[in-house]
Amino acid sequence: MTPLHPTHLQRRRLLAGACAAACGALPVIAVANGVNPPAELASTLAGASLTGSTRMRFFGLNVYDARLWTLPRFQPAVYWQHPLALELTYLRSLGGEAIAQRSLDEMRRNGPIPPDTAALWLRTMSGAFPDVASGDRITGLHTPSTGARFWHNGQLRATIPDPEFSRLFFGIWLSEKTSEPRLRAELLSGLTP
Repeated sequence: MTPLHPTHLQRRRLLAGACAAACGALPVIAVANGVNPPAELASTLAGASLTGSTRMRFFGLNVYDARLWTLPRFQPAVYWQHPLALELTYLRSLGGEAIAQRSLDEMRRNGPIPPDTAALWLRTMSGAFPDVASGDRITGLHTPSTGARFWHNGQLRATIPDPEFSRLFFGIWLSEKTSEPRLRAELLSGLTP
């Protein structure tokens, strides 16, 4: 699939907005201008703007809507060197342990994880990620050289002070080795070349 040209992306946003207005729903791709970051990022990622958004589908089922928040001068090729936040709004119910296991499986695409470390990270994520229902939101914050923090519906849920964990976790969406290149492209669609 070829990347969308800016004019095609703008048309897609307009169509999504028109469809949403007609159907009484929110568009899948949010417009970057005028969209505020989640409240939990006000003090932790001040000045962030929406870089892009997308919808995760699995075998035709809607799983979640994702939005990426970054600061000016963000560079996707070295995403782990920049503070960033990823906001997932779930569109169906999922168990926290299933989210943790799938996350670990996807993290392994970005590099080998020793078995002891994998077991520790799986336990940590199982505690960090609750069972979710449609409409629930998990926001993850990556801070270079520090690690990650996670909020569930705006409430701080976990702090994981492990930069390597954070790099691999956010690499699920931002690494060039991602299993979902379409999601990556749409999350980065607001960057100017």
